[in-house]
Amino acid sequence: MTAVATPTPALLARREASPALTRPLSALATLSRRRFSLSAHTPREVLVPLLTPILFADVIAPALAKTMGTFGGLDYLSYVAIGTVGLLVPLSCILGGIAMIVDRQSGAQRDLLAAPIPRSTLVLGNLSVAVVISTLQVVALIGAALARGATFDTSISGVLWFVFATVSLAVAMHAVAETLASRIPKQEEYVGVGPAVALVPWFFAGSFFRISAMPAGLTAFAKVLPVTHALAVMRYAMVDRKAAGLRDIWGMSNPTVMAALSMLVVVAFAAVMLTVSMRVFAKASSS
Repeated sequence: MTAVATPTPALLARREASPALTRPLSALATLSRRRFSLSAHTPREVLVPLLTPILFADVIAPALAKTMGTFGGLDYLSYVAIGTVGLLVPLSCILGGIAMIVDRQSGAQRDLLAAPIPRSTLVLGNLSVAVVISTLQVVALIGAALARGATFDTSISGVLWFVFATVSLAVAMHAVAETLASRIPKQEEYVGVGPAVALVPWFFAGSFFRISAMPAGLTAFAKVLPVTHALAVMRYAMVDRKAAGLRDIWGMSNPTVMAALSMLVVVAFAAVMLTVSMRVFAKASSS
């Protein structure tokens, strides 16, 4: 009797993998399209994370602005509108981790892991979609704030600082979400942990007031949070050209140097967390 070897699903996946998946850039584009179709195939999945930040920017902030008027020489509505970006981006990225858990449990992740591509490519594919969605949501938030009367500096340098800070924060927070999703086995557990990771730092990051207004211990704690540095750069770029927020962190006189230092903190955190997320994902998918 002749034994007939039956190919395993993993072997079939390797044989039938699209040639595009064997090329890194094509693989990344394919995985990004797949993740986008899963994460944003209905408007609800893009718009729901916008609700709370828009509530802050368009309802709570205008009410507070009427009470406070100017805030250290700044329009308080504009000040809080930028602060809500520090809520929107982390919240959007963290909630995206739920889809990654679903994909691992009942989606096609197992088949994708059998394809002849580095496993880090799956992380980068998820990351690219998270950055795009976060960017679109921030644009919508800024538009809503403008409609309520906020004013922003739209100089080229200011916009570039703002975009760089926003994208860096999105990369960092998606990497955190990827790490949590790889370590937490069930959606229910993730839902309990994830939002706290996005929300708690935001309250200490000077979202509604300068961090120097807090007790000394909390001010020192705020200075080590990447979201504090990201918000300080965003405000310097769009509403606070005197860089009061950056001075609260660094105590220096040169705004450009302080902005560069804060960007270095955010980029370094993003790079570290992205590296960690790739290693944790590779380890989790191998077990």
